[in-house]
Parts: sequence; C-alpha cells; structure tokens
Amino acid sequence: MPEDRTRLLLGLIGANIQASLTPALHEHEASAHGWRCLYQLIDLDLLGLPPSALPGLIVAAERMGFDGLNITHPCKQSVVPLLTELSEDARAIGAINTVVLRGGKRSGHNTDWLAFSRSFRSGLPHAKVERVVQAGAGGAGAATAYAMLKMGSGHLTIFDLDPARSATLAARCAALFGAHRVSTAEDMAASLATADGLIHATPVGMHGHPGMALSSALLRRDLWVAEVVYLPLETELLRAARAAGCVTLDGAGMAVHQAVEAFRLFSGLQPDAERMRRHFADLVRAG
Repeated sequence: MPEDRTRLLLGLIGANIQASLTPALHEHEASAHGWRCLYQLIDLDLLGLPPSALPGLIVAAERMGFDGLNITHPCKQSVVPLLTELSEDARAIGAINTVVLRGGKRSGHNTDWLAFSRSFRSGLPHAKVERVVQAGAGGAGAATAYAMLKMGSGHLTIFDLDPARSATLAARCAALFGAHRVSTAEDMAASLATADGLIHATPVGMHGHPGMALSSALLRRDLWVAEVVYLPLETELLRAARAAGCVTLDGAGMAVHQAVEAFRLFSGLQPDAERMRRHFADLVRAG
C-alpha cells in the first residue's frame, strides 16, 4: 500500500438504497484515520436501470477511478462472473458484497458471512443451533447459510419463494458441509415446529418492501429469530417475534461488521469496529 495513498472513492450498487448508512460509516471511519473518502450511492431504482446494467456500471466505476464497490440486492450473485478473482469464502458462497478495484483487477469478497457470524456469536451467544430454518436463498441468504453451517448448525432447512433458488443454495451448501446437514422443504410450519431458530434473509421488511415473509402464527417463545434487514432496525418480523416471546437479533451487528471488513479491504487500514458500531448507533438514533 503506497504511503501517500490517503483517499478513497467508493460506491454501493443496488436497488432502493437511498436510506443506506454504509456511505456514512465508511466516510466517518476514513476521516478518523486522516483519510478522505467519497462514497457514492449507485441506485438502480433512482437511475431507472435494470440489474442487467451492472456490467456497464462496473466498467464506469473503473474508468472513474473508484477504489471499490459494495454490492447489494439484487446484484450479489449476478456480479460474480464479472470479476477477475474471488476470495476463497466468496467462491464457496457464490455471492459478493465487496469488490476491490486495484491494479486492473476486480477482486470479489463476501464480508456478509463473517459479519453475520460475529453478530450472532455476540448477540445470541447461548442459542441452540442444532436445527435452524432460513427464509431466503438470495445473496444475503447464501452468506448466512454458509455462516450458520460453519458455526456448527446440525441441520439447516432453506426456504425461498423460488424453489429452484433454494435448491441451488442447498446443493452448494451440501457440497461444502455434507448433504445430511442441509435441505429444502415445502412446509415451513412443520420445519419451524421442530427448529431451534429462524434466520430471515429476504428483502421483506426493508424500506420499500414492507411486511413479513412468514406468518406470525409460526413464531413461538422457544424460537430465536435472527434478522438481516437493518433499515428499519425494528422490522415487522422482529416486533412479532418479540411479542411472541422469542429471543431476537436485529440486523445492526451484521451491517456494522460487514462494513468493518469491507473498509479494511478497500483501504488496507485496520478499522476500529467499536468506533464504527458507535457511529452506526448514532446514525440510527438520528433517524
């Protein structure tokens, strides 16, 4: 890393991302290190662009001298074939949320899985994970499934509105962790009835995607519920889960830790995770 490199030009590509706190997290942490960071939102919805515009957006970012890009819904999986190299975890997961642009290379990373793992171990340290149900098999779901199986879950059952997508993720996880540890099913009620916990990894509940991905009647007191959505921090699912007496984990920890690791990759600096967590909390309080 050149000693005189003290600026960063970064961006986030995704849909419906105007409320994202990621730009503020990166710009604030860079400033704390004496660096200048400009972080741009590249919102497909605002620009009126389809996800198929992704290849051109990455080329444009390279030409404008961007140091890196974060990638979010709905592009975390479609970005993979556009990259020149992948980290070991990113290749295993098949989804990318961080792209480092350096030396003519596009290096893909997944900081979501590590972020979810750190958040889960901190927020639900005593949770049983023998049988876990996950709703969502997209980019976020690929990361949380990988994380949960690496953390030792005995069996993970994956649900998605698109059965082909849940089958694809289950097959990928089975190849990595063993077919006996992952499956898909059609009856979420039956699966949740015997589960220790639920991971929610769909966009439902985000700003612009209100509602819940499952019926609140399926929630029960001895079920833990982990949410990946962080805007809003309290989703309808989390409210319903708390009302049912569930122990819950919101999306804040995952949001912060993915940014911590992405900042390290972009800058080569060692970020202060606690400082970034405090800044995230301040941003949430400020609304």
